[in-house]
Amino acid sequence: MKMRHLLVPIFALAFFMFVPAKSSAYMVKYKEDYYKLFHVHYQQFPDDCMENIYWLEKAVEADFANPLYANAKIETEKDWEKYKFLFQMHINLKLIEQHQRLGRIYDKQVAHFYDAPWKDAYVENLKKALSCYQAGLYYWTEAKLWAEKANVNKFRFLFLTDIQNWEDERERIANGSLNYEKILNRDIERVQKVIADFESMKSKEY
Repeated sequence: MKMRHLLVPIFALAFFMFVPAKSSAYMVKYKEDYYKLFHVHYQQFPDDCMENIYWLEKAVEADFANPLYANAKIETEKDWEKYKFLFQMHINLKLIEQHQRLGRIYDKQVAHFYDAPWKDAYVENLKKALSCYQAGLYYWTEAKLWAEKANVNKFRFLFLTDIQNWEDERERIANGSLNYEKILNRDIERVQKVIADFESMKSKEY
């Protein structure tokens, strides 16, 4: 658990020291409750991404609600077992997406020569982007582990149709068509290069 918190950008955690007060109007206790607070805006600003990361992290740590209140119809213990695996997988995938969104806000594709006067500011932002992409790798490892649990033989002919998109995610991880490791590593390598390009610049005024 310590590793997870180390990977979440410090600036995100510091910002959300005040967030729990927002949920004081009603009881937020279970994974399903916290997941309902997760939302995606058409245009997301840093605060929106950090808020979502906060709620998703709380969802990861919380207990499940009674199967009666699950996000899918649960009829058997086997349904319930697979549902829990899929939920954890899905939450970790959403954490990757939110870290990607946050990283892109601070990212810069190329270090142009005329950016030299502001290189320190660009490097600071790029390091924030880098930390977001690196955190994504941890969540990808977690997502794969939960997907594997939901993909064992005893679930071979069991499909929770109420959460078909989660089932699709599981299948895409299994067949390799969804691979965040490649995407994140590509972004990490690119950002590291851009940082190096900026750090090699001499400060100039244009």
